[in-house]
Amino acid sequence: MNVFAPPVFSRRAWRLVTRNFLVWRKLMVSSIVTHLIEPIVFMLGFGLGIGGLVGEINGGSYLQFVAAGMTGYAVMNSASFEALYSAFTRMHVQRTWAAILHAPMLLDDVVTGEWLWAGIKSTFAGVAMLVVLSIIGLAAYPTSLLLLPVFLLSGLAFAGLALVVNALARGYELFSFYFTLFITPMLLLSGAFFPIETLPTPLRILSLFLPLRHVVDMARPLLNGELPPSMLLNITVLAIVAISGLWIANALTKRRFLS
Repeated sequence: MNVFAPPVFSRRAWRLVTRNFLVWRKLMVSSIVTHLIEPIVFMLGFGLGIGGLVGEINGGSYLQFVAAGMTGYAVMNSASFEALYSAFTRMHVQRTWAAILHAPMLLDDVVTGEWLWAGIKSTFAGVAMLVVLSIIGLAAYPTSLLLLPVFLLSGLAFAGLALVVNALARGYELFSFYFTLFITPMLLLSGAFFPIETLPTPLRILSLFLPLRHVVDMARPLLNGELPPSMLLNITVLAIVAISGLWIANALTKRRFLS
């Protein structure tokens, strides 16, 4: 078996998506609220607290500025947690994946299904965040509706990266390193809390390779009623991260199961 062959896309993967959704729907409300608390606290804390000190930024309130970053953060968090903790539990602890593989399912179907499910679940988190922003008057329409496919693509990108880590992990401890050494620095370097232009040139260049940067670059103008000037670049980067993440995760997972 060539473990580095491209992942096979099959309708069977949707069976796993359906299975995970049926399990998750029992905890749907508490799950969404859990993923909303942190970004909302950050948004209100920084937006109202620091916003009172900095005033307007890029022609709008600092609360508006942070809202876009926290929307991307909500999607990233949801996809990452699902493709790390939940997927690892199903793979290693509960051995749900092993049971599923006794059905007419390939490992490609399982990995692809987990990838799709994490992207879809993170879309729910993004939509919930958009509802909150709409209620407090921080989302302009109809451009904000374009965030729906952005949420899905972003979720798939972060899910792909997280599944790579999941395939390498021997325990939950590695996930803490992933959040500390990658997710947190990415949050600080992607324009969520301050403009990218304030960063030194090397860090501005580095931020171009961070998926959250491209999510925020699209979310901020769309929430303000404008179209993103670099939308094609943003979509291209996220698509590359999503597909390459799935490909690598699929290969590493196959290697793990065959070892």
